[in-house]
Amino acid sequence: MTQDSTRSLTIGLVIDDSLDSTDGVQQHVLTLGRWLTGKGHTVHYLTSTTKRTDLPRMHSLAKNLRLKFNGNRLGIPLPAPTEPIKELLDTVDFDVLHIHMPYSPLMAGRVIAHAKPSTAIVGTFHILPWSWLTRVGTKALGWVQRKQLRRFKQVIAVSSPAASFAREALKVAPVVIGNPVRVLGYENAHRAEMARLAEQPAASGAPVKIFFLGRLVERKGARELLAACRRLVDITDTPFEIVIGGKGPLHDDLLSYVASAGLDKITSFIGYVAEDDKAELLAGADIVALPSTGGESFGISVVEALAACRGVVIAGDNPGYRTVMEGLERNLVDATDTEAFAQMLKRYVESKELRSAESEAQIKQAKSFDVDYIGHRVLDIYTA
Repeated sequence: MTQDSTRSLTIGLVIDDSLDSTDGVQQHVLTLGRWLTGKGHTVHYLTSTTKRTDLPRMHSLAKNLRLKFNGNRLGIPLPAPTEPIKELLDTVDFDVLHIHMPYSPLMAGRVIAHAKPSTAIVGTFHILPWSWLTRVGTKALGWVQRKQLRRFKQVIAVSSPAASFAREALKVAPVVIGNPVRVLGYENAHRAEMARLAEQPAASGAPVKIFFLGRLVERKGARELLAACRRLVDITDTPFEIVIGGKGPLHDDLLSYVASAGLDKITSFIGYVAEDDKAELLAGADIVALPSTGGESFGISVVEALAACRGVVIAGDNPGYRTVMEGLERNLVDATDTEAFAQMLKRYVESKELRSAESEAQIKQAKSFDVDYIGHRVLDIYTA
């Protein structure tokens, strides 16, 4: 499909999961959708059961079942009734259907099957396997969908590692375009925090704040961070505090560990962090530690932290985060190496100058994933 790039398009963003959560794929859909709408395009959201009412042109086409997949909780659609799908596609003349992948044959697959020949099908592939089951399951989907995948005009992958897995599992040839992030909002929080500190400098001897934000599940590395902080107590005299943001099944285990390790007086668990509160919390941290041990195809949370943090961002050395931290590899850590992790924390806990020196490069790197840049690249795919 060749389009005039200035023409208003009608776009369907198709996700098998609900849009009620703010996980990575949902953030991608919502951020891109709002940007496309702001550019004058008409955006429809084709999802499984979604209860939110703040988005126009929302079409919940299937009920979903909550399951654990690739270390995350996500919604798997139950079989979508065919008639509502056909009615929607007959009523709305879509220029593009943008499918978020891997996709289910029970919902997105049925949307593709009934799409008009004139509608361009574009995909974005999001995952990197954390387990053999994810790898095998995705390959099985690729085999089942091999004929339908030929219908795609282009598949995008959110990182080079994700592109390699998509080539292996689905036998497609992706182009790499990162996840879109509204960087400006986080950068503004950074500026506001720096202005506040200029007016009200931190008191001498105030503890250095180490902030973790993420789901409390095995692969996100909160346990590894706490183990490194327990070692940090032994190797530095500089006071520090630990703030754990997020919720998940490890919450009680982490609380028990903090008590047994003697970290309870310097550790606080603040629970779920709303989207509107993230930027300010990230900006107020001296160190943001996101030590995921694997299963990451990208790192939206890392980009947000790079843009907002007044100090340094330390990230897990996994393929997805390494993509986001290009040029900042010195701040990647194998979180399972407790001594190396503690030594990296020590270096930054003890030096405000070292922390501050990282900020400018971090913001520059975050801007390479700003939605305005990523959005135009996606539009180029749509209109090519």
